Amino acid sequence: MSFDGGSYDVVVIGAGHAGCEAALAAARMGCRTLMITINLDMVAFMPCNPSIGGPAKGHVVREIDALGGEMGRNIDKTFIQLRMLNTGKGPAVHALRAQADKFLYQHAMKETMEKTPNLTLRQGMVEELIVENGRCAGVITKTGTVYHSKTVILTTGTYLRGKVIMGELTYESGPNNQQPSVRLSEHLRELGFDLVRFKTGTPPRVHKDTIDFSKTEIQPGDEKPKFFSFETKSSDNEQLPCWLTYTSEVTHQIINDNLHRAPMFTGIIEGTGPRYCPSIEDKVVRFSDKSQHQIFLEPEGKNTAEYYVQGLSTSLPEDVQLAVLRSIPGMEKVEMMRNGYAIEYDAMVPTQLWPSLETKRLPGLFTAGQINGTSGYEEAAGQGVIAGINAARKVQEKEPVVLDRSQGYIGVLIDDLVTKGTNEPYRLLTSRAEYRLLLRHDNADLRLTPIGYEIGLIPEQRYEAFLDKKERVEREITRLRETKVKPVDVNAALAEYESAPIVDGSNLLTLMRRPEVAYSFVDLVSPSPEGLDEEMKEQVEIQIKYAGYIEKQLQHVEKLQKMEKKKIPEDINYNEIHGLAMEARQKLTKIAPISIGQASRIAGVTPADISILLVHLEHYNRVTAAKG
Repeated sequence: MSFDGGSYDVVVIGAGHAGCEAALAAARMGCRTLMITINLDMVAFMPCNPSIGGPAKGHVVREIDALGGEMGRNIDKTFIQLRMLNTGKGPAVHALRAQADKFLYQHAMKETMEKTPNLTLRQGMVEELIVENGRCAGVITKTGTVYHSKTVILTTGTYLRGKVIMGELTYESGPNNQQPSVRLSEHLRELGFDLVRFKTGTPPRVHKDTIDFSKTEIQPGDEKPKFFSFETKSSDNEQLPCWLTYTSEVTHQIINDNLHRAPMFTGIIEGTGPRYCPSIEDKVVRFSDKSQHQIFLEPEGKNTAEYYVQGLSTSLPEDVQLAVLRSIPGMEKVEMMRNGYAIEYDAMVPTQLWPSLETKRLPGLFTAGQINGTSGYEEAAGQGVIAGINAARKVQEKEPVVLDRSQGYIGVLIDDLVTKGTNEPYRLLTSRAEYRLLLRHDNADLRLTPIGYEIGLIPEQRYEAFLDKKERVEREITRLRETKVKPVDVNAALAEYESAPIVDGSNLLTLMRRPEVAYSFVDLVSPSPEGLDEEMKEQVEIQIKYAGYIEKQLQHVEKLQKMEKKKIPEDINYNEIHGLAMEARQKLTKIAPISIGQASRIAGVTPADISILLVHLEHYNRVTAAKG
């Protein structure tokens, strides 16, 4: 018998990092939202590494925060270490990384969700979608409960037909021995969706008291940490160190001696794994010339003895895992608390999605997170906030929010997925973004807060603070340009920065352009009357020092935006366009790009094809205008 569970504007299936952001965004935008998940104790759970951020990923967390999402605020509340990476390089690749107290992280997120108006949490397993009049109209659970809705967001992570693999052992399971979702995967195939089989993995966890830290190198957090959320100004969280060690020749010998028991090489694993996060057995085989690999020992929380062995993802049998661990300096007597394992799961072919993350085949159904073929909590959360925003805007009968590649790493991520697809778990890298100098950690608020405010996720008070910051930075740059100084005013200060003295007068902005001169020079010779905080000073310095490079990238963006603005009608028939190459016709029909810009990024579509398409669109638009 079925049971009517009620009607909602948005139903979110899954409560991982994508599901949390999607549900919070939709609810905060005023939609009556239901989040339904297999186990409510697993809300925002970290089944793999207990960390947030890093190169490109940290940028995404800042962007989520600038749009009004939750991940940045939550990790700022629950971190046990914060560290800015790549500080010896330019600001485009500065990346914040946090170790999380994984238990506090999920509890804090669940508490936030439970207190959010318009948001209802339910435990249950969704097995089917309701389809009415060609659109998604709700879900049905295993117990027969029916929830009607105007939109549905699938954020099932690695649970779809999940299968755990360890040595010769395989069994159906989601992460951390949770129930897998089998029927829903079958149902998606019945609806005509193309699914692929991917694989990911996780390392063993070991007991802190059995590690000899004297044989490892300490990796402390930053003394003066920066934060992910633009709202966080300070924290009294105690920081815990991580520890660095390395695999040994003995480690590699043990692995090589047991490759005949490694599922990756015996054919047991069928799914494609992540290229940029390979298992230790894969690393040893692929990089046989390397005598060692880095291993980081990371605490999983303040109130647990479990340590995460970063760099040792594996699906080797249990006895081999223990032998491998004990061959690593500092872990000769280690006790393993949890085994590492691989997990295979079904994922959606992401070219079946519009850039809004709504599925092309079934209007009203959105997907976000690892179901779209990505890896990582941050990539999932970035998609989640966009899917939540666009599901809400569909309910509100408004145009979707689509970030382009010059606006954010989230835009790069989604455009790559829906335009190019992926044949392996996709990981966001700084090298994937052609506008890295524009998409910095420090300026995510300048790029995206106006969008967050416009759609209703950034409250008035925060937006006013943002505008104040922006105006004060602009006024300070103007002041530095207009402030003239003489040699006697600045040469002593320049000497402190080992910078050449000036002979004639100059303005402060010109002196600030010198690579060796930091903003602290201004504090010495002409402090700002604005009383700028450290974040504002950093912004002033970066905007001045990189002005020329930024201007060049902005000019390039302006040219490409003309291509993005040339929209392609949904009803266009590529097979009727004479001159298009056969491959271009097939790819354009399959992807159905929304603009000439997106069409130009499809593999197999050449510049000649784009020229023919432009001519056809011009003719199409003239004919349409004449009819109208």
